[in-house]
Amino acid sequence: MNTEAFEKTNWSWQFYLFQRQVGEWLDYQFSKFQQNLPELPPGWSISPWMWELLKILFWVILSLFVIWVIWHLWQEFNSYIYAWLARFNNSQESADKVNYRELSISFLISKSEEFYQQKNYREACRYLYLATLQQMHEKAIALQQPSRTDGEYLTLLTSNITAVQPYETLITTHEQLCFSEQQIRAENYQQCQQAYQELFNS
Repeated sequence: MNTEAFEKTNWSWQFYLFQRQVGEWLDYQFSKFQQNLPELPPGWSISPWMWELLKILFWVILSLFVIWVIWHLWQEFNSYIYAWLARFNNSQESADKVNYRELSISFLISKSEEFYQQKNYREACRYLYLATLQQMHEKAIALQQPSRTDGEYLTLLTSNITAVQPYETLITTHEQLCFSEQQIRAENYQQCQQAYQELFNS
């Protein structure tokens, strides 16, 4: 068997070495500290159980400090982490989004009705939302952009359109199905369908 097959190092060995180095450093520091102490009665030394207790206290304090640092880093950077994860997910879904924009409105509506018949109200509402985006794009009400959020669509519609309520129904339902655990029910779909008809079938 050649020597390349043997493991040269691993985490447990590295951690053991680190513990040993810290222990030796503590021994050294403690011996220096003892030298600076005034003369103690002959034969006096720290008991082994006290030394073990000090070691345990050191590791507990170090662990608490590391947890505190990680917690503060998380508090500081969690928004960036979530944004990065969202960008990563969006990059995976971007091809699908392009395909949805290329689909015809009639296809999106028929898919919505198909999901409604299957009692999959989340997908039924989502396809109505996609049909709404496609209608807004084709009618030049608001051009579709992959980076545009639901909130940005609402802001744009509020500034350009007076009857914004049906759009708001469709967009806020889409926000609920994307960003909350709230269950989408048949009545949610019916509200979305009514809003869509008010907008584009009148």
